Amino acid sequence: MLRNVALKTLHDQRRSLAGWVVAIVLLVLMYAAIWPSIRDQPSMSDFLDQMPKAFRSLFATSGADMSTPVGYVQIELMSFMGPTLLILYAVVQGSAAVAGEEDRHTLDLLLGAPVSRTRVVLEKAAAMAFGTILLAVSTGAALLLVGRLFDLDLPAGRTAAAMLHLGLLGLVFGALALAVGAATGSPGRSRGVAAAVAVLAYLVNGLGGLVDWLRPFQRLSPFYQYAAHDPLRTGVSWPAVLVAVATVAVLVAVAVWGFARRDVRG
Repeated sequence: MLRNVALKTLHDQRRSLAGWVVAIVLLVLMYAAIWPSIRDQPSMSDFLDQMPKAFRSLFATSGADMSTPVGYVQIELMSFMGPTLLILYAVVQGSAAVAGEEDRHTLDLLLGAPVSRTRVVLEKAAAMAFGTILLAVSTGAALLLVGRLFDLDLPAGRTAAAMLHLGLLGLVFGALALAVGAATGSPGRSRGVAAAVAVLAYLVNGLGGLVDWLRPFQRLSPFYQYAAHDPLRTGVSWPAVLVAVATVAVLVAVAVWGFARRDVRG
C-alpha cells in the first residue's frame, strides 16, 4: 500500500471525504429548498440593486438576477460559499500532504518505502486533486438533481463549466499550500500563507474594477480566472482554464523542488 501513495492517502481520507460530499449535498439541498420562496419576490432584486457597488462587486452580484435560477445560484452559492468550501478542503489537504506527515512524524515511514520524494509529492498532489474535483462534481450533480425537485433548473453544460472552474480555483490554493508545506515542513505556515493569499486575491478581484490602482492586478487573481467570464452563463473559458492549470503545475513543481532540497524531521 505504501508504494501507491495516492491510494493510501485517499484510503486514509475516505471518511472525511465522504463527510465533505454529504455536507455539500446538504448545503445545495438547503439552497434549493429556499429557492421557491425567493423567485417570486421582486424585492430581492431591488435589495441587490440598492447595495453599494463595492459590495455587489465583492460578492459577484453585478448583473445577476435573483429571480432566475442561474442568478440565484450565482449569488447564493457560486460567489462565496462554494469557493470558500473547495478552497478550504484543498488547502487543508495540501498542507497535510507533506508538512502534515512531517508534523505527525509519519514521513519517515513513508520515505522508507521504495518511493522517491518526487513521487511522494506528485501522488499527494494527485490525491488532493481527486478529492477537490470530486467535491466540485458532487456540487454540480447536486445542483442538477436536487434542483429539479424545487424547480431550480440549470443548464447542464454550463453548470459543468462552472464546476470545472470552481475545482480549478480550489486546486490553485491547494497547490500553494502544498508548495509552502513541502518547502518549510510547517502545516500551520502552509495553511496561513494559502489563506492570506486567497483573501488578498478575492479582494483584488472584487475591488479591481472599482479601484484604479488595483485594476492592473485584477487579472492576476485566481478569482478572476474563476468568475470574470461568468461560466454559469457563458460556459468554459479555455484561456482561464489554461492559466489555472499552469498555475497549479508551477506550484506543484515548486513543491517537488522545495521538498527535494531540504532535510526533513521524519
